[in-house]
Amino acid sequence: MPNVAEAAWTHARTDPDRIAIRGAGDPWTYGDLQQRSAAFAGAVAAAGIVPGDRVLLSAPSVPEFAAAYFALHAAGAAVVTVNTMATKPEIEYVIADAECKLVVVWHEVGSAPADAAAAQGVPCWTLEPDAAVSAGDPLTDLHDAALEDTATILYTSGTTGRPKGAQLTTGNVVACARIFSDVLEVTPDDRFGTGLPLFHVFGQAVVMGTTIRAGASLSLLSPFTPGAMLEMLRRDELTLMAGVPTMWNAMLHAAGDFGPEDFTSLRLAASGGASLPAEVMRAFTDRFGCLILEGYGLTETTGAATFNGIHRERKTGAVGIALPECQVEIRGEDGKPVPTGEVGEVYVTGSVIMKGYYNRPEATAEALVDGWLRSGDLGTMDEDGDVRIVDRLKDLIIRGGYNVYPREVEEVLYEHPDIVEVAVIGVPDDHLGEEIAAVIAPREGAQIDPVALKAWTKERLSAYKVPRLVQLVDALPKGPTGKVLKRAIDADEVRASAMTTVAAS
Repeated sequence: MPNVAEAAWTHARTDPDRIAIRGAGDPWTYGDLQQRSAAFAGAVAAAGIVPGDRVLLSAPSVPEFAAAYFALHAAGAAVVTVNTMATKPEIEYVIADAECKLVVVWHEVGSAPADAAAAQGVPCWTLEPDAAVSAGDPLTDLHDAALEDTATILYTSGTTGRPKGAQLTTGNVVACARIFSDVLEVTPDDRFGTGLPLFHVFGQAVVMGTTIRAGASLSLLSPFTPGAMLEMLRRDELTLMAGVPTMWNAMLHAAGDFGPEDFTSLRLAASGGASLPAEVMRAFTDRFGCLILEGYGLTETTGAATFNGIHRERKTGAVGIALPECQVEIRGEDGKPVPTGEVGEVYVTGSVIMKGYYNRPEATAEALVDGWLRSGDLGTMDEDGDVRIVDRLKDLIIRGGYNVYPREVEEVLYEHPDIVEVAVIGVPDDHLGEEIAAVIAPREGAQIDPVALKAWTKERLSAYKVPRLVQLVDALPKGPTGKVLKRAIDADEVRASAMTTVAAS
């Protein structure tokens, strides 16, 4: 009886008093989670939602998200989760594209989801505290799904064209939880915490799915702030945390005089969503006294592809080896594997690969080649199978005929004591094709001199990799997970407003 909600219901039957989720209010046990999910699922079924129907869910990282999410799966619906900050036109597009039959929105989210639902002629339910509903008898039996049934549709960021809905199957979602619960060695005694949004694949499939499968407890923080995350870590005595590099960096700067002795419960921090700068990893390990391991995955791989295992020697800059049930290859432009150590596009296959983009056969055919997903990321693989992500294929800078990988430059700039955040991008240049620009958020009170910064960087990088344009900002644009959004940086604005270093050399 495969169903994404199966683990939650099983733990409710075998250990109903075990804590499942902690939010801002009283903790929920597995019995609480199941009862609220069953009631919500009954209301969904009574409203005429049948297995296979798509239901849009807009809610932050609160326990009620989990109740509605598992309820919809229990009833056999495909859950379409969207950013709580999405606008009416954005939500209208998703409702129409995914052909949603119902919209469910957290009571504190703004009017955009309800307005979009009304415009599309789709009913909209308000998700209240404790996931309270007023109609229908509780669902008693989980829908018996097939592994290939669409369980979740997550819309990609749409860097080119309109966003596409990646269809993750019941088999994909269940496999992701199975893989990570084994790799992270999660037990029912673990206390997992995150400030990630549950509407994103990392928080939803990797963190929530893994925690519930293992019968552990999940502490949720919404919205993320470094101080609140530190407080939750200490209050709930978290043993595991998951986040993105900007979260770890923010926690480092907020930790003050805290040291490893203040966080003795924490055994592991799992990082993903973007490349983790080596300097941030080193500093976090020293300050928090825990293992921090980096992994790699995409929405289209249910957030799973590679990971640095607990019992492996971690290599600086590597995102680990292929996870169980996954295979990874580095291929050239001809689609054939490249020699060990050479740069190519990362291809992934396995039990976590999406079935395709919803109603997008051409995009699906471009992304999936004989069961392998083309990631769009450039990487290398060494003789041990360790993968290094060099950069996004689309982020590669070609300056005067030389390939420059922004991540390499960013890694060096993160070593500078006055730099808190940095994004390196290419900007159009009449002579070189592209010039290298660094958009920097400096440490509070620090003064960045671009000429001095160039000299400092030139000691650590080849001359052609050194940024000649430097723009100072208060903070870099970020997506819902806290990942830096380079596509939100206007290259023309950077070129116009950046401080220029001395002439290229």
